[in-house]
Amino acid sequence: MAHLRACEVRQLLHNKFVVVMGDSVQRAVYKDLVVLLQRDCLLSTSQLKAKGELTFEGDILLEGGRWGRMHNGTHYREVRQFRSAHHLLRFYFLTRVYSQYVVEVLEELRRGQHAPDLVVINSCLWDLSRYGADFRRGYREDLESLFGLLGQVLPASCLLVWNTAMPVAEVVSGGFLLPEQRLQGAHLRLDVMEANFYSSVEASRHGFDVLDLHFHFRHAGQHRQRDGVHWDQRAHRHLSQLLLAHVADAWGVDLPLRYSVGRWLRDGPSGSADPAGGRQHRDSRSDSDQQQALPRPPPRSWSVRVPRRPSTPTAPARPLFPHYGQGTFVPSHASLQPRQFYNNISTLQVECSGEASPRIGLEQRLGPIRRVSIQHQSRGAPPYPPQPSSRPRRRRQRHTDSQDPSSQTEA
Repeated sequence: MAHLRACEVRQLLHNKFVVVMGDSVQRAVYKDLVVLLQRDCLLSTSQLKAKGELTFEGDILLEGGRWGRMHNGTHYREVRQFRSAHHLLRFYFLTRVYSQYVVEVLEELRRGQHAPDLVVINSCLWDLSRYGADFRRGYREDLESLFGLLGQVLPASCLLVWNTAMPVAEVVSGGFLLPEQRLQGAHLRLDVMEANFYSSVEASRHGFDVLDLHFHFRHAGQHRQRDGVHWDQRAHRHLSQLLLAHVADAWGVDLPLRYSVGRWLRDGPSGSADPAGGRQHRDSRSDSDQQQALPRPPPRSWSVRVPRRPSTPTAPARPLFPHYGQGTFVPSHASLQPRQFYNNISTLQVECSGEASPRIGLEQRLGPIRRVSIQHQSRGAPPYPPQPSSRPRRRRQRHTDSQDPSSQTEA
C-alpha cells in the first residue's frame, strides 16, 4: 500500500465533500484528514485530546462544543467544518448510531447545497454503555434503521464507509463511561467485538463498504492512549492511509507507484524517535507536544485505471505486523485488494515538497487523477467558496435523546 503525501491527498479529494460522523475517535479521524490536506505533519497530543475548540487548523466550530456548555452527556453536540478552495470536510459528533438527531443530520445533508461524495461513520462505544444493558437487540435495531435511512438519503454517487470500532483495553476510563462502569473494560472489550460483527454484517447487507479497523489495529495496543480507548497520532495517520487506500480503490484510482513502504520506512520499536534527518515542523522543534514533521519518500508517478472488482482476494507478501506471526491478510471488504501494509506504525512518516514532486503545481486542477465514479447529475464540481471570516452562527442545542444522568457532568 502506497503512503500518500499531502499533495497527493489534495488531488485524491479534489472537489470532494467528505463527511465524518461518530465519537471522539472519529473526530480524530477528521482532524488527521484536515492536517493531511494541508501538510505532512502528524497531530499533536494536545490536538488529539482537545474537543469542542472554536477552531482547529483553519476549520470552524459550527455548532455545540464551546459555543455551549461542555459536558459528557448524551446530548453533547459538536459540528466542525474545514473548507478550502477545492475541499470540504465536515464532522458530526454522535452519541448514538440512530436517533432523532441522526435523522436531522442526514436530512440536512440531503437538503444541503453540496451532496456528500464520501461519508465515513461509526458509533459503538456510547451505544454499548449508555442505552441499557440489552445492546444486542437495541444496537442491531438501530443499525438496521440507520443503514436503511442512509440508502434512501445518500445519492448513488456517494461512497459510504463504515468503520468498525477499534479495540479497547481491558481497563478503560473514557469520558463516555459512567463512574460505575469504569471497571467493566474486559466485558466491554468482548461487547465491542460482537457489536462489530453485527454492524459489519448489516452494512454489507445494505451494500455499504466496511473498513475493519478492529482487525487492522488488533496488535497495535502499544499505540493506544492510557484511557484504553483513544489512540496516538501515529496510529491515526496509519488509519488515514488505510481509509484513503480504500477510497482510492473504490473510486478506481491507483495509488502513486513508488517503492514499497517497508523499503523506506525505518524499522524500530514503537514510540521511537523520528528517523535521522527528519525535518521537524518549525513550531515544534522545541516542543515535543507540537505537530511532528515527516521525512521525504522517493517520488514516483501516478497511474489511473478502470475500477475492477476482484473475485478472490489474494494474500500479500508481507503482513501488517510480521513480528506477531500473522501470515495472511484478510481484507476488510471484498472490493479492496490486499496490499502491502506498514511494518511498524511508529515509523509511519513522510514529507512532501516541491523538490520531491514536480506535480504539486498541478493540484489546482484535477491533475493526474481521473474520476471514474458516477457523478451526481444535478450538480457539477464547483470550487467551494472561501471560509467566512466572521464568527459562525450559534445554533440552538437539540435535546432529542432521552435524558442522561451524566449530562450534568462537566467534561
